[in-house]
Amino acid sequence: MSVQSTARSLQGFIEATPDLVSYLYNDSPGAHSRGRQDLTPVRPEFTNWRDEQRAWRESAVLFDQSHHMPELFVSGPDAFALLNYVGINSLKTLEPGRAKQYIGCTPDGHMIGDCILYALADGSFELVSSSPLLNWVQFQAEAGEWDVAITRDDNTSDNPTGARTKFRYQLAGPEALSIFDAVIDEAPLQLGFFRTATVTVAGVEVLVLGHSMSGYRGVEISGPYEQRDIVRQAILDAGTPRGLLQGGTKTYYSASFEGGWMAYPLPAVYTGEALRPYREWLPDTAWEARFQLAGSFTPDSIEGYYVTPYDMGYGKLVSFDHDFIGRDALEALADQPQKAKVSLVWNPDDVLKVYGSLLTPGVPYKFLELPVADYGNLMHRDEVLDADGNRIGLATKTGYTINERKLLSLAMVDADRVNIGDEVVIVWGEPDGGSRKPQVERHQQLHVRATVAPSPYADVVRTERRGDAAPVTV
Repeated sequence: MSVQSTARSLQGFIEATPDLVSYLYNDSPGAHSRGRQDLTPVRPEFTNWRDEQRAWRESAVLFDQSHHMPELFVSGPDAFALLNYVGINSLKTLEPGRAKQYIGCTPDGHMIGDCILYALADGSFELVSSSPLLNWVQFQAEAGEWDVAITRDDNTSDNPTGARTKFRYQLAGPEALSIFDAVIDEAPLQLGFFRTATVTVAGVEVLVLGHSMSGYRGVEISGPYEQRDIVRQAILDAGTPRGLLQGGTKTYYSASFEGGWMAYPLPAVYTGEALRPYREWLPDTAWEARFQLAGSFTPDSIEGYYVTPYDMGYGKLVSFDHDFIGRDALEALADQPQKAKVSLVWNPDDVLKVYGSLLTPGVPYKFLELPVADYGNLMHRDEVLDADGNRIGLATKTGYTINERKLLSLAMVDADRVNIGDEVVIVWGEPDGGSRKPQVERHQQLHVRATVAPSPYADVVRTERRGDAAPVTV
């Protein structure tokens, strides 16, 4: 297939934007519904986010993921070969009945994104989430000599059809599997982590994945979008007597603090001549032109935001058993000092100091929205300093879990310069009083003390993951 160029491209957008970092930091509207409720029909709360958070620890919670995640379907004789060429992790065990976390990088080894990759029964593949990674796969399909067919199903707010191909629900918590067993028309399943099965719910055929955003045992259920209400009502009917609550967007985006999943990297595609054809292929309406940056980290160049899989804790997933885009670069980096993915536990006195500034004269500290406190559209980065004021890493998403009664930041820190239990400093708030983003009020920065802790943070999540009878390399 030939690459289709566009007159209004990401490359043209970059060339017309004198300071790309400043634009994305100050003026970009943001592409994801995480920071924009107008981009999703899912309610912020069904009851209240505190009880909805408790539900995944004490009973079960049902999330509607049908609207915010794009999907890409790849089929044809060369479908596996294409995905194997793009993905940095091994696909040797990928077959119907399995799914994998799937990661793509640039030739320089910097991350473009990660998603979930399903192997479907008909020999085709389904990629779920990460618009930048789906863009990259589609570009490679069109630029190369691959005998494949691509079908795109964008998230609801970007979808020209006004609907989706599939609904997607997530059911998580200690009662999740018993609720699921009660609702399916077949005998109870023994579904391992990142294993899949096809079952029926109220007569509707669905695909189920053993997986959970919160890290607690659960399942992700997908099926024909037109039959979403039938399946949801069946789950609610079976689950409500067992304490099931529906979770809104506020709760959903706070689920990763206990489970330890670190959200989007900024796709490393804005620079380099090797990537110019890709930037010329991407339209200026793509997510890459609409990401919104935030936080105390303000590098001079967009490349300051680039990360490798090693930085995000994905080093164990890098596999050199096949040729892939970025292999040479990642092999060269494999023996270099690495980042560690950790949880940073905010000092309670400093949390109270932030709220206390609202009750005293003068410019307050940056407000802590709960349950998710970061104020960019996915791309929040705060400096993490050691006791001497040296930057040792970056904090990403920040928020609160009532199950642990803690305010947490997920962070990437220098593995050789920090240990579990150490105290570090998070620079909270933006310099110079804050950016022009409408959700950012005038504020002053605060150096917040934080303790380095494991990721995932919740003991029960780490115990459940160690206890999987058949661990899966994803």
